[in-house]
Amino acid sequence: MSETIRHSDSPVEPSTSDVDAVESAVTAFLRDQVQAADATGVVVPMSGGLDSAVAATLAADALGPERVLGLGLPCHKSDAADAMTAGTIADHLGIDFERVHLRPLLHQFDQSVRPVLDPDADSARTPTPDRALGNAVARLRMVCAYYAANRTNRLILGTANRSELLLGYVTKYGDAGADLFPLGDLYKTEVRALGEHLSLPESVVEKPPTAGFYPGQTDADDLGATYDTIDSLLWRVVEQGESVETAADAVDIDDATAKRLVGMCTETVHKRRMPPTPGLGERSRRPTGDGDAE
Repeated sequence: MSETIRHSDSPVEPSTSDVDAVESAVTAFLRDQVQAADATGVVVPMSGGLDSAVAATLAADALGPERVLGLGLPCHKSDAADAMTAGTIADHLGIDFERVHLRPLLHQFDQSVRPVLDPDADSARTPTPDRALGNAVARLRMVCAYYAANRTNRLILGTANRSELLLGYVTKYGDAGADLFPLGDLYKTEVRALGEHLSLPESVVEKPPTAGFYPGQTDADDLGATYDTIDSLLWRVVEQGESVETAADAVDIDDATAKRLVGMCTETVHKRRMPPTPGLGERSRRPTGDGDAE
């Protein structure tokens, strides 16, 4: 009997319910995309968290471990344990793994760039957990990932899930910068169920999600709700077309929080689209890329 892609505590009832079918679909997707790009493999930025562990596991299954490169990109002292976890997962999968410490890069950025662009800041202090520097960390990570990918003719596997993409809870040109999002159709609670199905360690599956912006940061603190609640709300509103009020009542969340979360979907559309052009003549209606030239 097939398992359902549903965490035991999750109220989400996804239309894609067969975990085996989801695993097969994602691995086939990875094989097809890598082959179509004539790439040698993929690079997976690995945080030590659930999403990157699932992405790396599926990539190793789809392509073979020898075609997957895991990157640990710690920046803060508190990231050390997570980087160790990422390395352990990579060893278990048999994939290559490299660790690059980003603290020196962030310090240099903070000392060289911020005094010019933000002259009122105190240049003597060390980087603090503000949003701009948190986004800079995410973008430094993606610079490293793309450098590795360019040098080895690989594609970047983004690890964002559907919950994060819908909310815009990703950094533009940071963790939102990727060639493929293998988990992009799965809500966070579905990724958790898939992680259980793939026999990932319980410590990874149940680890509190964090974007790694700064020490102690968690997604639940940033978003004001857990993914169990968020996923159920978004699934009802986005997938089922329920009103925010009806969904909030069913999920037992206050209307203000529900409206704020759903509002994030609208406010962050720009993160899910290519940058707009002026739309001159017929050019905006024509695809860019292959087949453009006559």
